[in-house]
Amino acid sequence: MKLIILDRDGVINEDSDDYIKSPEEWVAIPGSPEAIARLNRAGYRVVVASNQSGVGRGLFDMDMLMRIHDKMHLAIAAVGGEVEAIFFCPHRPEDRCDCRKPKPGLFEDIAERLRVDVRGVPAVGDSRRDLQAAQAVGAQPILVRTGKGERTLAKGEGLEGVPVYDDLAAAVEALLSQPRPHD
Repeated sequence: MKLIILDRDGVINEDSDDYIKSPEEWVAIPGSPEAIARLNRAGYRVVVASNQSGVGRGLFDMDMLMRIHDKMHLAIAAVGGEVEAIFFCPHRPEDRCDCRKPKPGLFEDIAERLRVDVRGVPAVGDSRRDLQAAQAVGAQPILVRTGKGERTLAKGEGLEGVPVYDDLAAAVEALLSQPRPHD
């Protein structure tokens, strides 16, 4: 079984500088639920690693976050896909926790809880902090142009060797068309 790690906001759903604070504000990026279903059919375990500082900032509570995630799970299930687990950091940047990307805590937690080696695992994100967290544990960062991806590209820092795709669907197409060693 292969593993892929996805950021949430800007990769699976539309992002907002004002945060996604309710299920009504969660809107799938066209093609993303189908891309996740395609990964599942190809034998991938799909997990999410997401900073959710809106919780720590008091913009929404854990119950609301779970309702947002329920909407995401239902949207993905409606097209035959599944996200196995969601790992998230509820802290604010000033909390200086180890789980907030760009620190690798979420990725380390995924490795420990799922009992997997995340080295070489594709990790799709839309921001430099997503890429840095992946690189810190030896995962393979992939950048999408959706969400904050265009801003990340414009800054151009830390992108050496990082493949860039228009969206999750394009990244999945490229990933699944590559010959890979048999797991």
